[in-house]
Amino acid sequence: MGLNFYKELFLASEQIYPPPEKRSYELSRTQERLMKKLGETAHPFHLTVPAGAPGSVTLQPGLEDEGEPCGVHYYIKLFVGDSEIDRSHRRSTIALGIRKVQYAPSKPGPQPCTVVRKDFVLSPGQLELELTLDKQLYMHGETVAVNMSVRNHSNKVVKKIKANVVQSVDVVLFQNGQYRNVVASIETQDGCPLQPGSSLQKVLHLSPTLASNRDKRGVALDGQLKRADTTLASTTLLLEPEQRDAFGIVVSYSVKVKLYLGALSGELVAELPFILMHPKEGRAKVIHADSQADVEMFRQDTVHHQESIEVY
Repeated sequence: MGLNFYKELFLASEQIYPPPEKRSYELSRTQERLMKKLGETAHPFHLTVPAGAPGSVTLQPGLEDEGEPCGVHYYIKLFVGDSEIDRSHRRSTIALGIRKVQYAPSKPGPQPCTVVRKDFVLSPGQLELELTLDKQLYMHGETVAVNMSVRNHSNKVVKKIKANVVQSVDVVLFQNGQYRNVVASIETQDGCPLQPGSSLQKVLHLSPTLASNRDKRGVALDGQLKRADTTLASTTLLLEPEQRDAFGIVVSYSVKVKLYLGALSGELVAELPFILMHPKEGRAKVIHADSQADVEMFRQDTVHHQESIEVY
């Protein structure tokens, strides 16, 4: 319909000029060097993003979609006015796009494991499926190894096995905004048909990457800047469950394995959640500068482990 719906929230604000009489923070090494380079006309400032603020997330648009993609975006906006509440004018305003990224926790959780069983109304015995992941926390680009054990104590036959990595996206900006995307999939008949009284041990490897999902509309991606490639969206880590609505878009991942028993016998499904994020050691500030010397100055500065800012 050509309509836009968005909420604009101000997380931090500071008057840059005239500068405050007392500065409540110390200049970083980068700011000190830039002050020496740019001279007295430069005015440093410092903004703090709240720890509970959502990460940058973008929903991948379709080929036919126009306009800005749906997502959570961050900007640093500077404007000239007579007061803080003065309405900014386009000709006296500049906006700088930044990106907020959550990094992986230092201590991963327990190894995911689950066991599901299926009974049959008119047949004796059970079909049992056990799933185990080699770890709970995966980094972008890593392969998820799914350890599967099937024990067929029934008189049914397992004909096919299918495994998916599912990305669950909860858009809390409006109701009924929950949907799921398959971002990695594998289907196999190796070891099948699995006859009654038999068992099967198998390891399935799945690689959830953006390269294999570039044409899928609605896949959640990490916030993207103009000239930088991105990845699948990281898992959203909530400090408190009630913060869900404040995050706008909540992303989670799980591995789903399905055993096909035929049209009459149905299926057996097991699902395990896991975390997909960026490693801590990736924290950095990146700037597309006019010289290599400017880049080196920014590399020597540090960023809080929960934030990654890329400036263009």
